[in-house]
Amino acid sequence: METLKQELKENIIEQLNLEDIAIEDINDDDILFGDGLGLDSIDGLELIVMLDKNYGIKLTDPKKGRAIFESIKVMAKYISENRTK
Repeated sequence: METLKQELKENIIEQLNLEDIAIEDINDDDILFGDGLGLDSIDGLELIVMLDKNYGIKLTDPKKGRAIFESIKVMAKYISENRTK
């Protein structure tokens, strides 16, 4: 699970071009949107694409995506339970 969390942080930084954020800056429990990491709805769409491309997970319900993208910890748990790649 720790490897997946690390991979997620790397993928998020790369996918969203977060050049001023290092992997060490993102804690597993940090809120990703709003006051946390500061991601917005466009970033959410990019994360949906990343889940599909990297893990074979297709999200069709934006409300479900909002819950999944709460934190790195929540995303890693969801991916480990639902990945097809």
